[in-house]
Amino acid sequence: MNADQILAEIREANLSYLMLAQSLIRADREQALFRLGVSEDTATLLATLTPAQMMKIASSNTLLCRMRCEDDLVWSLLTSHGKSAANDGVSRLHASILMAGRHQEAA
Repeated sequence: MNADQILAEIREANLSYLMLAQSLIRADREQALFRLGVSEDTATLLATLTPAQMMKIASSNTLLCRMRCEDDLVWSLLTSHGKSAANDGVSRLHASILMAGRHQEAA
């Protein structure tokens, strides 16, 4: 993959992210704040973007979304390979609770 292809992929990911974010915010604002990890002000801004504004923002060469799992414990819970289905569900729930707590601390 060359540099032009990478930039095209970033632009596509940015546009997809903006479109998803806007849809989530319009459908269920509270859930969107949690799932996207954004503030009220950011959600308001995203909800009011026009298609032209989204295209302009998406064309940036910087990825707009980021990994929210910056913790070894959360990654360990999310990638618990080889565990039973019941334990896998509990691990994912535990990871969600940890990430929700961190979102609340950041807000």
